[in-house]
Amino acid sequence: MSFPHDDFEHQLRPLWLRAQAGDEAAYREALRRIAQRLRSYLRRRMQSLPDDLEDLVQETLLALHLQRGTYDPALPVSAWVLAIARHKLVDLWRRRGRQEALHDPIDDVDEGLLARGDPEPGAARDLAVLLSELSPAQRDAIQLTKIEGLSVAEASARTGASESAIKVQVHRGLKKLAALVQGA
Repeated sequence: MSFPHDDFEHQLRPLWLRAQAGDEAAYREALRRIAQRLRSYLRRRMQSLPDDLEDLVQETLLALHLQRGTYDPALPVSAWVLAIARHKLVDLWRRRGRQEALHDPIDDVDEGLLARGDPEPGAARDLAVLLSELSPAQRDAIQLTKIEGLSVAEASARTGASESAIKVQVHRGLKKLAALVQGA
């Protein structure tokens, strides 16, 4: 996501630092820019899963929100975002059983630039608050597929809902969570 002649990082960093200091408008704008870049980044890597693109963008934005306390201001924001996006993409491939996709080339990134750390202590509470805003069907579908890592088929079997219904609930739930996180 960060390229030598790309001013994405240059524009994103001040927004993200203001957002970290509590500026909600800067936070919304940073997430908007990140979402736009994520769509481009993930689209190239998800050619066999185009229907999952928007869900993965929203899932990554939610992870950024929940893990915002792990950001180290000494590192590029785009490297931190990229690390989270890559983990979400690999998780998707694993859930889909695409073991061969785990060997697909991913942009070379200096691993030393990637942020490390445990989720901030309030992240579980934040997630619980956000999930409480969803319908029970959306909350269950997201809990099972995105948090517990079950496949859509496994979530369907556990809840009794059809696989299509699970996919719809996850998509709608992630969309609502993104709107909540962005303050829309």
